[in-house]
Amino acid sequence: MISGPVLSPHKRVVLKLSGEALGSDASDETIDGPVVERIAGEIASVGADHPVQIAIVVGGGNIWRGLTGVGAGMDRATADYMGMLATAINALALQDALERAGQPTRVQTAIQMAQVAEPYIRRRAMRHLEKGRVVIFAGGTGNPFFTTDTTAALRAAEIEADIMLKGTHGGVDGVYTADPRADPAAIKLDEVTFSEVLARELRVMDLTAITLCKENGLPIRVFDLMAPGNIRSALLGEPIGTLVR
Repeated sequence: MISGPVLSPHKRVVLKLSGEALGSDASDETIDGPVVERIAGEIASVGADHPVQIAIVVGGGNIWRGLTGVGAGMDRATADYMGMLATAINALALQDALERAGQPTRVQTAIQMAQVAEPYIRRRAMRHLEKGRVVIFAGGTGNPFFTTDTTAALRAAEIEADIMLKGTHGGVDGVYTADPRADPAAIKLDEVTFSEVLARELRVMDLTAITLCKENGLPIRVFDLMAPGNIRSALLGEPIGTLVR
């Protein structure tokens, strides 16, 4: 008996990519072409085979981090706006790689820049997803003082996503009882509740993002973004990493 392909249990997902994941520590590249192409290839392969709608929120930490500027004495709002512009650069790089992989893509920004991207419009984003396009959300929320993790939670709630997929890039493959890089006794959790995350101060995302997901009943899967094949597995709903719900 020949079985068909395994379909994702999710209809619509938001994938959160850190900006640092697009860079390269080895070659000191701000945007590492082969890394971006590998990520885009995994995303495009899912879009070609399975009816899952994919939206992406990308960070800008490989180019600029607002808190770095604040630490150097910059005004917080100005530093955060610079970080929002950095996310737009990453979004365009990812869009280019996705389109070269054959995946139709749209970039929507919370800060208007009409020459390079659409403005963020919720209903338009949902329509793009329904038509099989990957939508990349850039520019954060459009407001300072919010992280791109919070942006991902907000956009996921707005577009009625089934789950948020939080990709990590530091070699940690889920949520642990402590930082496994510093504490060899740390235990990986396959599943954890929002209440436990908040009560035990587990390092998943910032407090605003976690609270927003909890209030909207939006589960989060935390997984290692850099392991080849993991993005595809997460998009297909396979039980990798840690599920927070």
